[in-house]
Amino acid sequence: MTEKKENFDKLSSLALNEGMAVFGAADVTSARNGFLIPNGAADSLDYGISIGYRLSKSLLSSITDGPNQLYYFHYQRANILLDQTALKLTAFIQRCGFNALPVPASQVVDWEKQLGSVNHRQIARLAGHGWIGKNNLLVNPSFGSSLRFATILTDMPLVTAVPSDEICGECDLCARACPANAITDTEYKLSACSDKLKEFIKTRRIGQMICGVCVNVCPGKGGK
Repeated sequence: MTEKKENFDKLSSLALNEGMAVFGAADVTSARNGFLIPNGAADSLDYGISIGYRLSKSLLSSITDGPNQLYYFHYQRANILLDQTALKLTAFIQRCGFNALPVPASQVVDWEKQLGSVNHRQIARLAGHGWIGKNNLLVNPSFGSSLRFATILTDMPLVTAVPSDEICGECDLCARACPANAITDTEYKLSACSDKLKEFIKTRRIGQMICGVCVNVCPGKGGK
């Protein structure tokens, strides 16, 4: 067994045992220009680990025209679990003598553009978890858009994936369901989505910019 495969298998087992639904790794050198990480802290970290937690299918089915309190609580706890798992993977990597930088599951560092330190969805795509859908979320063949992600950047050698070349095709369930009319076959309107999320914060008493409607209806591979 090669060193890369052995490292990958150990980390994958750890992540899945912590409740993650997917684990993957990617070469992130091509994505580094988009990182918003200070002081070059990630400049020597060429691998990106993507871990994904599957949100409750039953809970998502309770979402119709916008978020509810139950989804808000679930969303928060999923992010906490992702961050805790990322910390455990980071500790393991460092014990093995390598460097690792965990990136929080839900942290905005550029509010104007709604960007985090890294784009978790892009790292997830590079790690082979799926493709970027019409709803601007990662679409996994098995789980649709119901995965939440966290990323660990590292210099530990790992087996890396080949990104998927699949697309949503003719499926337009997210566009038809979107309460902000932010999704079309050719465009995702970030400003329209953001405005609706801000509205939900006031009208639904949700203390975070979340919705969940397109997450609920996305079927993954096969579309309609």
